[in-house]
Amino acid sequence: MSAPWSTPSSDLGTTHPLADSALALGLRRRAEEIEAAFAAIEPCLRSLAPAQFAENFPVTAAAQLRAQLGLEIPLSALQSSWAAPLDMRSLNAHCVIATFARLVARGFDRDLARYSDGESAEELIYRWGFHAIDITPCADGRLSGVVDYILRVPPSMVAYRKSYAGAMFDPAESLRHWEEVELRRYRDAQPNPADAGTRFLKIGVYHYSSLNPDHEGCAAHGSNTTQAAAPLLEKLCQFEQAVCHTHANATAATLLVGVDTDTDAVRVHVPDSAGAATVDRYVDNRDVFAQTQSLPREAAKDAIRHKVAACAGVSPDDRETEGMRWFCGYLLKNNIGQMDAVRATHGAAYEDAGHTEKLIVVGDAIDDVQLRNLAFQAQMNTVEEGAGDLDIGIKILKGLLLPRGLTVPVLAHFGYDARIPGAEQAARKRVQRLRSAILSRHAQLVDKGQLFVQAMVRAHGAAPLVAVQPELPA
Repeated sequence: MSAPWSTPSSDLGTTHPLADSALALGLRRRAEEIEAAFAAIEPCLRSLAPAQFAENFPVTAAAQLRAQLGLEIPLSALQSSWAAPLDMRSLNAHCVIATFARLVARGFDRDLARYSDGESAEELIYRWGFHAIDITPCADGRLSGVVDYILRVPPSMVAYRKSYAGAMFDPAESLRHWEEVELRRYRDAQPNPADAGTRFLKIGVYHYSSLNPDHEGCAAHGSNTTQAAAPLLEKLCQFEQAVCHTHANATAATLLVGVDTDTDAVRVHVPDSAGAATVDRYVDNRDVFAQTQSLPREAAKDAIRHKVAACAGVSPDDRETEGMRWFCGYLLKNNIGQMDAVRATHGAAYEDAGHTEKLIVVGDAIDDVQLRNLAFQAQMNTVEEGAGDLDIGIKILKGLLLPRGLTVPVLAHFGYDARIPGAEQAARKRVQRLRSAILSRHAQLVDKGQLFVQAMVRAHGAAPLVAVQPELPA
Protein backbone atom coordinates (compact mmCIF):
# COMPACT_ATOMS: atom_id res chain seq x y z
CA MET A 1 0.00 0.00 0.00
CA SER A 2 1.47 3.39 -0.99
CA ALA A 3 1.36 6.23 1.53
CA PRO A 4 -1.78 8.28 0.64
CA TRP A 5 -0.93 11.43 2.52
CA SER A 6 -1.31 15.09 1.72
CA THR A 7 0.31 17.10 -1.02
CA PRO A 8 3.83 18.51 -0.59
CA SER A 9 4.28 21.81 1.18
CA SER A 10 5.18 24.99 -0.69
CA ASP A 11 6.68 28.28 0.46
CA LEU A 12 3.82 29.33 2.76
CA GLY A 13 5.71 29.04 6.02
CA THR A 14 5.81 25.27 6.56
CA THR A 15 9.13 23.58 7.25
CA HIS A 16 8.38 19.88 7.66
CA PRO A 17 8.25 17.73 4.49
CA LEU A 18 4.89 16.28 5.55
CA ALA A 19 3.27 19.64 6.34
CA ASP A 20 0.49 20.92 4.09
CA SER A 21 1.03 24.64 3.68
CA ALA A 22 -2.26 25.31 1.89
CA LEU A 23 -4.23 23.65 4.68
CA ALA A 24 -2.14 25.45 7.30
CA LEU A 25 -2.84 28.80 5.64
CA GLY A 26 -6.58 28.13 5.49
CA LEU A 27 -6.71 27.16 9.15
CA ARG A 28 -4.59 30.15 10.16
CA ARG A 29 -6.89 32.57 8.32
CA ARG A 30 -9.90 31.02 10.01
CA ALA A 31 -8.23 31.33 13.43
CA GLU A 32 -7.38 34.97 12.81
CA GLU A 33 -10.97 35.77 11.82
CA ILE A 34 -12.35 34.08 14.94
CA GLU A 35 -9.87 35.77 17.26
CA ALA A 36 -10.48 39.16 15.65
CA ALA A 37 -14.24 38.82 16.13
CA PHE A 38 -13.88 38.32 19.89
CA ALA A 39 -11.09 40.88 20.26
CA ALA A 40 -13.35 43.58 18.80
CA ILE A 41 -15.95 43.29 21.57
CA GLU A 42 -14.18 45.09 24.41
CA PRO A 43 -13.10 48.20 22.43
CA CYS A 44 -16.62 48.59 21.11
CA LEU A 45 -18.21 48.33 24.55
CA ARG A 46 -15.63 50.70 26.04
CA SER A 47 -16.61 53.32 23.49
CA LEU A 48 -20.31 52.83 24.30
CA ALA A 49 -20.03 52.99 28.10
CA PRO A 50 -19.51 56.79 28.47
CA ALA A 51 -22.52 57.55 26.25
CA GLN A 52 -25.04 55.31 28.01
CA PHE A 53 -27.04 58.22 29.49
CA ALA A 54 -27.37 60.05 26.18
CA GLU A 55 -30.76 60.53 24.60
CA ASN A 56 -31.89 57.57 22.49
CA PHE A 57 -28.83 55.58 23.60
CA PRO A 58 -30.35 52.07 23.11
CA VAL A 59 -31.06 52.73 19.43
CA THR A 60 -27.66 54.35 18.85
CA ALA A 61 -25.83 51.59 20.72
CA ALA A 62 -27.68 48.84 18.86
CA ALA A 63 -26.70 50.45 15.56
CA GLN A 64 -23.04 50.67 16.62
CA LEU A 65 -23.00 47.03 17.76
CA ARG A 66 -24.52 46.03 14.45
CA ALA A 67 -22.04 48.07 12.42
CA GLN A 68 -18.87 47.23 14.36
CA LEU A 69 -19.54 43.69 15.59
CA GLY A 70 -22.25 42.42 13.28
CA LEU A 71 -24.49 41.69 16.28
CA GLU A 72 -28.21 42.18 16.73
CA ILE A 73 -28.49 43.02 20.42
CA PRO A 74 -32.08 43.68 21.64
CA LEU A 75 -32.87 47.15 22.91
CA SER A 76 -33.92 45.66 26.26
CA ALA A 77 -30.28 44.73 26.92
CA LEU A 78 -29.20 48.35 26.32
CA GLN A 79 -31.60 50.24 28.60
CA SER A 80 -30.02 52.37 31.33
CA SER A 81 -30.61 55.42 33.50
CA TRP A 82 -28.59 57.45 35.99
CA ALA A 83 -30.11 55.35 38.80
CA ALA A 84 -29.58 52.05 37.02
CA PRO A 85 -26.44 52.17 34.85
CA LEU A 86 -25.95 49.70 32.04
CA ASP A 87 -24.75 46.30 33.22
CA MET A 88 -21.60 46.23 31.08
CA ARG A 89 -20.52 42.87 32.48
CA SER A 90 -23.66 41.10 31.31
CA LEU A 91 -23.62 43.01 28.03
CA ASN A 92 -20.08 41.80 27.39
CA ALA A 93 -21.13 38.21 28.10
CA HIS A 94 -24.16 38.68 25.85
CA CYS A 95 -21.89 39.93 23.05
CA VAL A 96 -19.47 37.02 23.50
CA ILE A 97 -22.27 34.49 23.03
CA ALA A 98 -23.80 36.49 20.17
CA THR A 99 -20.40 36.62 18.46
CA PHE A 100 -20.06 32.86 18.83
CA ALA A 101 -23.53 32.45 17.29
CA ARG A 102 -22.61 34.81 14.45
CA LEU A 103 -19.49 32.78 13.69
CA VAL A 104 -21.58 29.60 13.65
CA ALA A 105 -23.91 31.24 11.12
CA ARG A 106 -20.86 32.42 9.17
CA GLY A 107 -20.40 28.86 7.93
CA PHE A 108 -16.66 28.19 7.82
CA ASP A 109 -15.39 25.70 5.28
CA ARG A 110 -14.56 22.67 7.41
CA ASP A 111 -13.57 20.49 4.47
CA LEU A 112 -10.04 21.82 4.17
CA ALA A 113 -8.61 18.38 5.01
CA ARG A 114 -10.85 16.41 2.67
CA TYR A 115 -8.09 15.36 0.27
CA SER A 116 -4.89 13.41 0.73
CA ASP A 117 -2.52 13.18 -2.25
CA GLY A 118 -5.44 13.92 -4.55
CA GLU A 119 -7.61 11.17 -3.04
CA SER A 120 -10.68 11.66 -0.90
CA ALA A 121 -9.69 11.28 2.75
CA GLU A 122 -13.16 9.88 3.33
CA GLU A 123 -12.56 7.11 0.80
CA LEU A 124 -9.15 6.39 2.30
CA ILE A 125 -10.65 5.97 5.76
CA TYR A 126 -13.24 3.59 4.30
CA ARG A 127 -10.39 1.68 2.70
CA TRP A 128 -8.64 1.41 6.04
CA GLY A 129 -11.78 -0.24 7.40
CA PHE A 130 -13.79 2.50 9.13
CA HIS A 131 -17.14 3.99 8.13
CA ALA A 132 -17.81 6.42 11.00
CA ILE A 133 -15.80 8.03 13.78
CA ASP A 134 -17.00 9.03 17.25
CA ILE A 135 -14.55 11.36 19.02
CA THR A 136 -14.72 12.08 22.74
CA PRO A 137 -12.18 14.67 23.91
CA CYS A 138 -11.87 16.24 27.32
CA ALA A 139 -14.06 19.33 27.73
CA ASP A 140 -10.93 21.46 28.27
CA GLY A 141 -11.00 24.43 25.88
CA ARG A 142 -7.46 23.72 24.71
CA LEU A 143 -8.98 20.78 22.80
CA SER A 144 -11.62 22.96 21.12
CA GLY A 145 -9.86 22.45 17.79
CA VAL A 146 -9.31 18.71 18.13
CA VAL A 147 -11.13 17.68 14.94
CA ASP A 148 -10.18 20.43 12.48
CA TYR A 149 -6.76 21.47 13.78
CA ILE A 150 -5.12 18.77 15.92
CA LEU A 151 -6.31 15.59 14.16
CA ARG A 152 -7.54 17.13 10.89
CA VAL A 153 -10.15 14.46 10.25
CA PRO A 154 -12.81 15.31 7.62
CA PRO A 155 -16.01 16.26 9.50
CA SER A 156 -17.98 14.09 7.09
CA MET A 157 -16.45 11.07 8.85
CA VAL A 158 -17.17 12.31 12.38
CA ALA A 159 -20.60 11.00 13.29
CA TYR A 160 -20.39 12.23 16.88
CA ARG A 161 -18.15 14.53 18.91
CA LYS A 162 -19.10 15.05 22.54
CA SER A 163 -16.84 16.45 25.27
CA TYR A 164 -16.73 15.57 28.94
CA ALA A 165 -14.45 16.60 31.78
CA GLY A 166 -11.58 14.16 31.67
CA ALA A 167 -13.19 12.66 28.51
CA MET A 168 -15.19 10.41 30.85
CA PHE A 169 -17.96 9.40 28.46
CA ASP A 170 -20.82 7.00 29.14
CA PRO A 171 -20.22 3.71 27.24
CA ALA A 172 -23.99 3.13 27.13
CA GLU A 173 -24.51 6.43 25.30
CA SER A 174 -21.71 5.59 22.86
CA LEU A 175 -23.42 2.24 22.28
CA ARG A 176 -26.58 4.13 21.29
CA HIS A 177 -24.52 6.22 18.87
CA TRP A 178 -23.11 3.02 17.38
CA GLU A 179 -26.63 1.58 17.04
CA GLU A 180 -27.89 4.71 15.28
CA VAL A 181 -25.07 4.56 12.73
CA GLU A 182 -25.51 0.82 12.14
CA LEU A 183 -29.28 1.19 11.71
CA ARG A 184 -28.72 3.75 8.94
CA ARG A 185 -26.31 1.34 7.26
CA TYR A 186 -28.92 -1.44 7.30
CA ARG A 187 -31.88 0.75 6.35
CA ASP A 188 -30.35 3.30 3.99
CA ALA A 189 -26.85 1.99 3.16
CA GLN A 190 -25.47 5.21 4.69
CA PRO A 191 -22.64 6.03 5.04
CA ASN A 192 -22.00 2.66 3.37
CA PRO A 193 -23.80 -0.69 3.14
CA ALA A 194 -23.95 -2.88 6.24
CA ASP A 195 -22.04 -5.67 4.48
CA ALA A 196 -19.12 -3.42 3.48
CA GLY A 197 -16.83 -4.97 6.09
CA THR A 198 -15.93 -1.69 7.81
CA ARG A 199 -16.21 -0.76 11.49
CA PHE A 200 -17.28 2.11 13.70
CA LEU A 201 -14.25 3.76 15.34
CA LYS A 202 -14.43 5.34 18.80
CA ILE A 203 -11.54 7.70 19.65
CA GLY A 204 -10.94 8.91 23.19
CA VAL A 205 -8.73 12.00 23.58
CA TYR A 206 -7.04 12.90 26.86
CA HIS A 207 -4.50 15.70 27.34
CA TYR A 208 -1.37 16.59 29.25
CA SER A 209 1.27 19.31 29.46
CA SER A 210 4.87 18.63 28.48
CA LEU A 211 6.14 21.94 29.90
CA ASN A 212 4.21 22.09 33.17
CA PRO A 213 2.84 18.56 33.74
CA ASP A 214 1.93 19.04 37.40
CA HIS A 215 -0.20 22.16 36.91
CA GLU A 216 -1.38 22.50 33.28
CA GLY A 217 -2.60 18.97 32.64
CA CYS A 218 -6.20 17.76 32.88
CA ALA A 219 -7.97 19.51 35.76
CA ALA A 220 -10.47 16.65 36.07
CA HIS A 221 -7.59 14.26 36.82
CA GLY A 222 -5.42 16.51 38.97
CA SER A 223 -2.93 17.11 36.12
CA ASN A 224 -1.88 13.45 36.37
CA THR A 225 -1.29 12.12 32.85
CA THR A 226 -1.59 8.46 33.78
CA GLN A 227 -4.82 9.11 35.65
CA ALA A 228 -6.13 10.91 32.57
CA ALA A 229 -5.21 8.12 30.14
CA ALA A 230 -5.94 4.94 32.11
CA PRO A 231 -9.63 5.56 32.96
CA LEU A 232 -10.28 6.67 29.37
CA LEU A 233 -8.73 3.48 28.03
CA GLU A 234 -10.98 1.53 30.38
CA LYS A 235 -14.02 3.43 29.05
CA LEU A 236 -13.02 2.52 25.49
CA CYS A 237 -12.72 -1.15 26.48
CA GLN A 238 -16.15 -1.01 28.13
CA PHE A 239 -17.63 0.42 24.94
CA GLU A 240 -16.10 -2.40 22.86
CA GLN A 241 -17.49 -4.95 25.28
CA ALA A 242 -20.91 -3.31 25.20
CA VAL A 243 -21.08 -3.69 21.42
CA CYS A 244 -19.98 -7.33 21.56
CA HIS A 245 -22.28 -8.28 24.45
CA THR A 246 -25.44 -6.64 23.15
CA HIS A 247 -25.24 -7.50 19.43
CA ALA A 248 -24.21 -10.92 18.16
CA ASN A 249 -21.11 -10.98 15.95
CA ALA A 250 -20.80 -7.17 16.14
CA THR A 251 -17.53 -5.35 16.72
CA ALA A 252 -16.27 -1.81 17.00
CA ALA A 253 -12.75 -0.39 16.97
CA THR A 254 -11.27 1.97 19.55
CA LEU A 255 -8.23 4.23 19.70
CA LEU A 256 -6.65 6.16 22.57
CA VAL A 257 -4.99 9.49 21.72
CA GLY A 258 -3.22 11.96 23.99
CA VAL A 259 -2.63 15.65 23.21
CA ASP A 260 0.16 17.82 24.57
CA THR A 261 -1.69 21.13 24.94
CA ASP A 262 1.60 23.08 24.93
CA THR A 263 2.49 22.04 21.37
CA ASP A 264 -0.61 20.20 20.02
CA ALA A 265 1.58 17.11 19.50
CA VAL A 266 -0.28 13.81 19.85
CA ARG A 267 0.49 10.46 21.36
CA VAL A 268 -1.19 7.64 19.43
CA HIS A 269 -1.62 4.47 21.50
CA VAL A 270 -1.39 2.05 18.58
CA PRO A 271 -3.32 -1.22 19.20
CA ASP A 272 -1.36 -4.47 18.93
CA SER A 273 -2.16 -7.46 16.73
CA ALA A 274 -5.00 -8.42 19.10
CA GLY A 275 -6.47 -4.91 18.98
CA ALA A 276 -5.38 -4.08 22.53
CA ALA A 277 -3.78 -0.80 23.59
CA THR A 278 -1.91 0.13 26.74
CA VAL A 279 -1.29 3.43 28.50
CA ASP A 280 2.50 3.15 28.31
CA ARG A 281 2.81 2.06 24.66
CA TYR A 282 2.40 4.82 22.10
CA VAL A 283 4.02 6.78 19.29
CA ASP A 284 4.92 10.27 20.48
CA ASN A 285 4.68 12.71 17.58
CA ARG A 286 7.24 15.06 19.09
CA ASP A 287 9.80 12.30 18.51
CA VAL A 288 8.46 11.57 15.03
CA PHE A 289 8.59 15.25 14.07
CA ALA A 290 12.24 15.55 15.11
CA GLN A 291 13.24 12.27 13.45
CA THR A 292 11.57 13.05 10.11
CA GLN A 293 12.04 16.83 9.81
CA SER A 294 15.19 16.57 7.68
CA LEU A 295 14.12 13.54 5.64
CA PRO A 296 12.80 13.57 2.09
CA ARG A 297 9.02 13.32 1.99
CA GLU A 298 8.81 9.65 0.98
CA ALA A 299 11.40 8.65 3.56
CA ALA A 300 9.46 10.54 6.24
CA LYS A 301 6.30 8.61 5.36
CA ASP A 302 8.19 5.32 5.53
CA ALA A 303 9.62 6.30 8.91
CA ILE A 304 6.11 6.84 10.29
CA ARG A 305 4.95 3.53 8.84
CA HIS A 306 7.80 1.64 10.52
CA LYS A 307 7.35 3.54 13.81
CA VAL A 308 3.67 2.60 13.98
CA ALA A 309 4.36 -1.04 13.13
CA ALA A 310 7.05 -1.25 15.80
CA CYS A 311 4.64 0.18 18.36
CA ALA A 312 2.03 -2.41 17.39
CA GLY A 313 4.64 -5.16 17.58
CA VAL A 314 4.06 -6.34 14.01
CA SER A 315 5.78 -6.28 10.65
CA PRO A 316 5.21 -3.16 8.50
CA ASP A 317 3.62 -5.54 5.96
CA ASP A 318 1.24 -7.24 8.39
CA ARG A 319 -2.12 -7.48 6.64
CA GLU A 320 -4.29 -8.05 9.71
CA THR A 321 -3.39 -4.76 11.36
CA GLU A 322 -2.85 -2.73 8.22
CA GLY A 323 -6.02 -0.62 8.31
CA MET A 324 -5.63 0.59 11.87
CA ARG A 325 -1.90 1.18 11.40
CA TRP A 326 -2.47 3.27 8.29
CA PHE A 327 -5.12 5.28 10.10
CA CYS A 328 -2.72 5.89 13.00
CA GLY A 329 -0.07 7.00 10.49
CA TYR A 330 -2.62 9.30 8.89
CA LEU A 331 -3.33 10.97 12.26
CA LEU A 332 0.39 11.35 12.95
CA LYS A 333 0.97 12.89 9.53
CA ASN A 334 -1.96 15.26 9.97
CA ASN A 335 -0.74 16.26 13.41
CA ILE A 336 2.76 16.96 12.11
CA GLY A 337 1.11 19.63 9.97
CA GLN A 338 -0.47 21.13 13.10
CA MET A 339 2.80 20.99 15.04
CA ASP A 340 4.54 22.69 12.13
CA ALA A 341 1.88 25.42 12.06
CA VAL A 342 2.17 25.99 15.82
CA ARG A 343 5.94 26.33 15.54
CA ALA A 344 5.65 28.72 12.61
CA THR A 345 3.19 30.94 14.48
CA HIS A 346 4.12 30.58 18.15
CA GLY A 347 7.61 29.10 18.28
CA ALA A 348 8.45 25.99 20.31
CA ALA A 349 5.11 26.09 22.19
CA TYR A 350 2.01 28.19 22.73
CA GLU A 351 2.58 31.37 24.69
CA ASP A 352 -0.67 30.77 26.63
CA ALA A 353 -0.03 27.34 28.07
CA GLY A 354 -3.14 27.56 30.23
CA HIS A 355 -6.76 28.50 29.70
CA THR A 356 -8.05 31.51 27.75
CA GLU A 357 -11.55 30.28 26.86
CA LYS A 358 -14.18 32.81 25.81
CA LEU A 359 -17.30 30.96 26.98
CA ILE A 360 -18.79 27.68 28.19
CA VAL A 361 -21.04 25.63 25.91
CA VAL A 362 -23.33 23.14 27.68
CA GLY A 363 -25.96 20.78 26.32
CA ASP A 364 -25.30 19.57 22.78
CA ALA A 365 -21.93 20.01 21.11
CA ILE A 366 -21.34 22.78 18.57
CA ASP A 367 -18.49 21.95 16.22
CA ASP A 368 -18.92 24.53 13.47
CA VAL A 369 -16.45 26.96 15.04
CA GLN A 370 -13.26 25.30 16.22
CA LEU A 371 -10.19 26.92 17.72
CA ARG A 372 -7.86 26.21 20.61
CA ASN A 373 -9.17 27.71 23.85
CA LEU A 374 -12.37 28.94 22.22
CA ALA A 375 -14.86 27.29 24.56
CA PHE A 376 -15.09 24.87 27.45
CA GLN A 377 -17.58 22.36 26.05
CA ALA A 378 -19.53 20.29 28.57
CA GLN A 379 -22.10 18.09 26.89
CA MET A 380 -25.06 17.07 29.04
CA ASN A 381 -28.80 16.53 28.99
CA THR A 382 -29.38 17.73 32.56
CA VAL A 383 -27.31 19.65 35.10
CA GLU A 384 -27.58 16.68 37.48
CA GLU A 385 -25.66 14.39 35.13
CA GLY A 386 -23.16 17.06 34.06
CA ALA A 387 -22.73 18.97 37.32
CA GLY A 388 -19.07 18.07 37.69
CA ASP A 389 -18.22 19.12 34.14
CA LEU A 390 -20.12 22.39 34.48
CA ASP A 391 -18.50 23.20 37.82
CA ILE A 392 -15.01 22.66 36.37
CA GLY A 393 -15.80 24.94 33.42
CA ILE A 394 -17.19 27.69 35.65
CA LYS A 395 -14.20 27.42 37.98
CA ILE A 396 -11.83 27.85 35.02
CA LEU A 397 -13.66 30.83 33.52
CA LYS A 398 -14.16 32.48 36.92
CA GLY A 399 -10.40 32.47 37.31
CA LEU A 400 -10.01 34.05 33.90
CA LEU A 401 -12.80 36.62 33.91
CA LEU A 402 -13.71 37.66 37.45
CA PRO A 403 -10.32 39.31 38.16
CA ARG A 404 -11.02 41.49 35.12
CA GLY A 405 -14.46 42.40 36.41
CA LEU A 406 -16.20 40.34 33.72
CA THR A 407 -19.09 37.88 33.81
CA VAL A 408 -18.84 34.20 32.86
CA PRO A 409 -20.81 33.56 29.62
CA VAL A 410 -22.61 30.21 29.39
CA LEU A 411 -24.40 29.09 26.24
CA ALA A 412 -27.01 26.38 26.93
CA HIS A 413 -27.84 24.69 23.64
CA PHE A 414 -29.85 21.79 22.30
CA GLY A 415 -30.25 20.76 18.69
CA TYR A 416 -33.34 19.22 17.12
CA ASP A 417 -34.40 17.42 13.96
CA ALA A 418 -36.70 19.77 12.05
CA ARG A 419 -38.27 16.78 10.27
CA ILE A 420 -39.82 15.57 13.52
CA PRO A 421 -43.11 17.27 14.50
CA GLY A 422 -42.82 19.04 17.83
CA ALA A 423 -39.03 18.62 18.03
CA GLU A 424 -38.31 22.35 18.13
CA GLN A 425 -40.80 22.98 20.91
CA ALA A 426 -39.36 20.10 22.92
CA ALA A 427 -35.82 21.42 22.44
CA ARG A 428 -36.92 24.87 23.61
CA LYS A 429 -38.44 23.44 26.78
CA ARG A 430 -35.36 21.30 27.47
CA VAL A 431 -32.94 24.18 27.05
CA GLN A 432 -35.02 26.45 29.28
CA ARG A 433 -35.01 23.76 31.97
CA LEU A 434 -31.25 23.44 31.59
CA ARG A 435 -30.78 27.20 31.84
CA SER A 436 -32.98 27.42 34.94
CA ALA A 437 -31.08 24.57 36.57
CA ILE A 438 -27.73 26.27 35.89
CA LEU A 439 -28.99 29.56 37.35
CA SER A 440 -30.30 27.72 40.40
CA ARG A 441 -27.12 25.70 40.96
CA HIS A 442 -24.96 28.81 40.73
CA ALA A 443 -27.40 31.31 42.28
CA GLN A 444 -24.69 33.09 44.25
CA LEU A 445 -22.77 33.92 41.08
CA VAL A 446 -25.99 35.05 39.40
CA ASP A 447 -26.86 37.33 42.33
CA LYS A 448 -23.41 38.93 42.09
CA GLY A 449 -23.77 39.46 38.35
CA GLN A 450 -20.93 37.02 37.67
CA LEU A 451 -22.81 34.47 35.55
CA PHE A 452 -24.77 35.02 32.33
CA VAL A 453 -26.67 32.10 30.78
CA GLN A 454 -28.18 32.28 27.29
CA ALA A 455 -30.50 29.53 26.05
CA MET A 456 -30.43 28.68 22.34
CA VAL A 457 -31.71 25.96 20.02
CA ARG A 458 -30.64 24.94 16.56
CA ALA A 459 -32.02 22.72 13.81
CA HIS A 460 -29.61 19.98 12.75
CA GLY A 461 -27.49 20.94 9.77
CA ALA A 462 -26.15 24.33 8.79
CA ALA A 463 -28.87 26.24 10.64
CA PRO A 464 -28.31 29.33 12.82
CA LEU A 465 -28.51 29.33 16.59
CA VAL A 466 -31.81 30.83 17.75
CA ALA A 467 -32.13 32.51 21.14
CA VAL A 468 -34.86 31.27 23.46
CA GLN A 469 -36.42 33.90 25.74
CA PRO A 470 -35.67 35.25 28.23
CA GLU A 471 -32.37 36.47 26.75
CA LEU A 472 -31.05 38.08 29.95
CA PRO A 473 -31.14 36.64 33.47
CA ALA A 474 -33.93 38.03 35.62
